[in-house]
Amino acid sequence: MDLKEIVCAHSPDSDDAYMFYGLATRKIRSKTLNFVHRLEDIQSLNRRAMNGEYELTAISYHAYPYVADKYAVMASGSSVGDGYGPMLVATHPMGIDDIKGKRIAIPGRLTTAFLTLSILQPDFIPVDIPFDRILEAVKDGAADVGLVIHEAQLTYSRTGFHNILDLGKWWKTVYGMPLPLGCNVLRRDLSAADRTEACRLMRESIQYALDNHSEALEYAMQFARDMEPELATKFVGMYVNHYTVDCGEVIPKAAQKLLDMGHEIGLIKNRVELDIVR
Repeated sequence: MDLKEIVCAHSPDSDDAYMFYGLATRKIRSKTLNFVHRLEDIQSLNRRAMNGEYELTAISYHAYPYVADKYAVMASGSSVGDGYGPMLVATHPMGIDDIKGKRIAIPGRLTTAFLTLSILQPDFIPVDIPFDRILEAVKDGAADVGLVIHEAQLTYSRTGFHNILDLGKWWKTVYGMPLPLGCNVLRRDLSAADRTEACRLMRESIQYALDNHSEALEYAMQFARDMEPELATKFVGMYVNHYTVDCGEVIPKAAQKLLDMGHEIGLIKNRVELDIVR
């Protein structure tokens, strides 16, 4: 029996590599599906999802309203900051009130980091910069403040940057919920059997990595952008957790609140209801 090919797209980051370890190394297999992996940065994946290019892809939660006609959110695979998340940083100490009207380097307008910042403070000038060049852009004066995601959340201070605000901590303090950042989505034109099997594979891949932490972390280290093992372990532990295995009820609730607030401030044109598949 020929296996159906499913293109599975995700970011080349240590946390995504960790959760996809079981599938990428074929420790987790299927009798009906064959996963082919594509690695791209999250903003590119958000854009490609708008065209429905991949059967299974990681996206930012912020991007979901723009792809909801083509995709449903998988219960497994969410990246969630529980009291931590994207950070605002600058080359000198600043207060949160000081960012009003400033040029802020952002990693993409469809990222959840941009959505969360816009809810907190809509009055700023966004400067689109690739996520891995944001600190450089701020240091060079192309922006006044940087909105950092991925590993830079842990490494920004090495080059003299100062923390203005952790958006995940702010969200948790104000709204009492974790901050849902990224998710995996599955294309709606797949058969019910293929959707169920893809969800099983995703869930088991994440659980396999958690159950075989050392080998999964060793694999993920090649995507850790020069982080030492201790820091990579911390980063993976932050974003691959029990919410990643299954988002439960609290994460869809938090994500819906984020999207509704984005709609209320006019950033998201159409209100959508999250559709979760298991």
